[in-house]
Amino acid sequence: MSIFVGSGVAICTPFDNKGAFNGLTYEKMIAFQVEQGTDAIVSCGTTGEATTLSNEEHIEVVRTAVVAVKKTGKEIPVIAGAGGNDTAQCITMGKALEKVGANVLMYVTPYYNKTSQRGLVEHYKKIASSVELPIMLYNVPSRTSLNMKPETLQELAKVENIVAMKEASGDIGQVAEMIERCGDSIDMYSGNDDLTLSILALGGKGIVSTLANIIPADIHNIVAKFLEGDLEGSRELQLKILSLFRLMFADVNPMPIKAAVNLLGYEAGNCREPLTNVDGTLLYALKKEMQGYGLL
Repeated sequence: MSIFVGSGVAICTPFDNKGAFNGLTYEKMIAFQVEQGTDAIVSCGTTGEATTLSNEEHIEVVRTAVVAVKKTGKEIPVIAGAGGNDTAQCITMGKALEKVGANVLMYVTPYYNKTSQRGLVEHYKKIASSVELPIMLYNVPSRTSLNMKPETLQELAKVENIVAMKEASGDIGQVAEMIERCGDSIDMYSGNDDLTLSILALGGKGIVSTLANIIPADIHNIVAKFLEGDLEGSRELQLKILSLFRLMFADVNPMPIKAAVNLLGYEAGNCREPLTNVDGTLLYALKKEMQGYGLL
């Protein structure tokens, strides 16, 4: 059974005016997501600024997400980012996030001290044997400078609790080969909003989306319409979001999307340094595009 089918939001982590985690705003953001049809909450990923959180903050953010989902009365999974570049620390964090109620652990490929393909297999196998929850792998070479190859995923697909892949290489040919090699043993999720429909057409289960922070219903419906057989409706929505998508990645993620969340009226605060706020030119363009989209 798939972790989820549809749209998982790679949700921003809000901070208050002193730079501390803003749990009240986070609960409001999650309630909005659930109300709008989002199918999974992905907490403490790249868009959630996980690398700037202390271990204690990281655990508290995920705990808050679990509580916030329960308050909605809906049963959707909380997928908790637990990755890093130290295998032992990845295991420690995974166990801690299990204890606070996460449903799935997401592990990005190691970065900086990037390993070999053989090292990736050993890294993930060791993690998988040390935690109880299902695991979503996360391949984003533009961030990590390490690309997981299809044959590596094929080997990891043999591990019982490695069940999903968030694929953000942007290489649709690689995604196709991954699905060809792994079949039903790994569920594939797009990690790029602009490739959602393409990956669905290859057999993907959905999207882990940045744009869902501000247009959750449309991102959900790209998948829902496709699965209902409404290919034209899905295609129209996929094309509709592209202008917003380009602006959200006109500067370093999550700077633009966090600015957009603030424009919607949520007190998400600034990104943590070394990230900065978007400049005035991009902020103006964001406002104009969001107005044209009907968000403001």
